[in-house]
Order: sequence, then C-alpha cells, then structure tokens
Amino acid sequence: MKCITLTVDAIIPYEGKIVLIKRMNEPFKGYYALPGGIVEYGESVEKAVLREVEEETGIKGKIYKLVGVYSEPSRDPRGHFVSVCFVVLPEGGKLKAGSDAKEVALFPLNSLPKLAFDHEKMIKDAEAMLRGILPKM
Repeated sequence: MKCITLTVDAIIPYEGKIVLIKRMNEPFKGYYALPGGIVEYGESVEKAVLREVEEETGIKGKIYKLVGVYSEPSRDPRGHFVSVCFVVLPEGGKLKAGSDAKEVALFPLNSLPKLAFDHEKMIKDAEAMLRGILPKM
C-alpha cells in the first residue's frame, strides 16, 4: 500500500525579505527552498512547522496565517507529499543554517531565485498577506 507523506513549509518574512534555505539533500539539492519538512507521527502541523523553522534557520517563530494546502501528487519526485504552508513571523533566535540546510539566505520578494518543489506558487499565493507585513518589518 502506498501512503501520502504529510509535510509543512514556512514563508518567513525577515528584515523586509523572505528567508530561504539552500537544500543540502536530494531532491533539488543545491536549490533554494522554503524551510520545512516532514511532520512526525503524533505531531500537529502547527508544531511541526515551528520545529522545522527552528531546526533549519535558527529562528523561533509564531504562526501568522495559513497559506494553503498543496496536494498535487506530482509536486515532489519522491512520491505523494502533501504540504501545509504557513506564514511564520520571527520572534527570536539567530538566523543560521541548520543541520539539513547548506545555507540560509534572505531574498526580496520581487527577486527570488529559482525554487525547489512548488514553493514559488506558495509564495505567490501568500503575496497579498506578505505585502501587508513586509513594509512594517
């Protein structure tokens, strides 16, 4: 029996830009991506996204808003991965690459690099809420 894997992704506005990580592992090794990862058994998506943000970027955050659920079966070459994407606001910590991120970088919303998976779509879907936040940060 094949299973669906539940994942989370975070769009983090930081110092007027968006936080991205450079992937250390396949798929999309070397590409920039939103911080995120697989939800652990017994963990809520809300706890998972905050855990992944801290593990990959060093940032402690709080969830601002749900962006959406991304369930296109072909969105990840490893199989059927469903991702719940949130905007997460930083509340502390120090920006630094974590264990499975090659580097962490900040990019302006209007000048993003080519991104892994469907992360460009996630950011586009969040653009209206981000435009309300970014100038204030």
